[in-house]
Amino acid sequence: MHVTSAPELLPPADPGFASARLGIIGGGQLARMTALAALPLGCEVSILEPNPLSPAAQLTPLTVAGDWADAETLQQFAARVDVITLENEFVDAGVLRQLEDAGHKVFPTSASLALTQDKLLQKEALVRAGLPVPEFCAVASPEALAAAGERLGWPLVLKTRRNGYDGKGNFTLRSPADLPAAWQALRGDLNELFVEAFWHFAKELAVIVTRGRDGTTATYPVVETVQHHHVCHSVQAPAPIAPELAARATEIALRAVTAVGAVGSFGVELFLSATGEIAVNELAPRVHNSGHYTIEACACSQFENHVRAVLGWPLGSTRLLAPAAVMLNLLGPHRAPGRPLGLARALAVPEAHVHLYGKAMSGAGRKMGHITALGPTVAEAMATARQAAHAIHFHPLT
Repeated sequence: MHVTSAPELLPPADPGFASARLGIIGGGQLARMTALAALPLGCEVSILEPNPLSPAAQLTPLTVAGDWADAETLQQFAARVDVITLENEFVDAGVLRQLEDAGHKVFPTSASLALTQDKLLQKEALVRAGLPVPEFCAVASPEALAAAGERLGWPLVLKTRRNGYDGKGNFTLRSPADLPAAWQALRGDLNELFVEAFWHFAKELAVIVTRGRDGTTATYPVVETVQHHHVCHSVQAPAPIAPELAARATEIALRAVTAVGAVGSFGVELFLSATGEIAVNELAPRVHNSGHYTIEACACSQFENHVRAVLGWPLGSTRLLAPAAVMLNLLGPHRAPGRPLGLARALAVPEAHVHLYGKAMSGAGRKMGHITALGPTVAEAMATARQAAHAIHFHPLT
């Protein structure tokens, strides 16, 4: 069990109450899995999401179909719950600060979200904490981007400061010839951008860290993530790295979430070089795709621990229940009905756990579900997960 305590930072919730009203802003698969973890704990779960048929809205009648950017809608939503949490980082931190000023509990806090939803501010916070990150700088013009390339070297990565995920909002420039296309693709005349030196990594790692309202932390095993076209394809737990590297990655992840005042489960993405150097790629101020395996593979999942953390309850054990676990994302190949084909074949695979998100439509690279498998080795777990994943398809019905 990887749980550590710290001096109290914020007043904890009353440990005596048996249930709570939890409000989740956003209704996608992350909110769905968070709600699935909260309901058995006796929580009343409400969802704020523009789509009344979102994946999370299917689980609870307490769904508000509304715009989370609208301050009045947020205030009305906050009045019906005890604590608000987020499934994404796209809610403006300033609007959440208005909720806090009105006396509502929001976790992660608006201050924490402000540091993480703007990736330039996030990187600056990590540097202030003495954490290793790729070299970076803001760029406000094509000329500034060209100058950054000359200073940092090629290739380099241009990024939007806000609202980027799964490779959206990133553009890798191999040479100065790519500059016009990169600036146009990320709409540099309209969006705030920054640039990072390309970090030559051998593996991409991730760590889920849950941090409670009192500063207590729970860390999950370091995992290896494999990306296809900038979208997470698979997660292997534990990562096939030396114990001392895993300990170093865990230490960096803990310091990173502490640096931004995290409350709840945060995803910390890391780069590992061939020579053993580790750098922080970015933080996600929410439950994270790299931690989906924890539903079956750990004593307490990242989702349950997130609920516990934001409500001020004790954190659960992150102990692995098997020597190895694998998670495979089920990604849509193109726009098609979201109903899965081949589900019966997938369910017939022993030891495979199928999760479908209930999305009405699939799309190219869209996350439609995932498969988790446990095993004595990563290779055996991977074989099980692949067998189930290959059975499921999303394509037009004929």
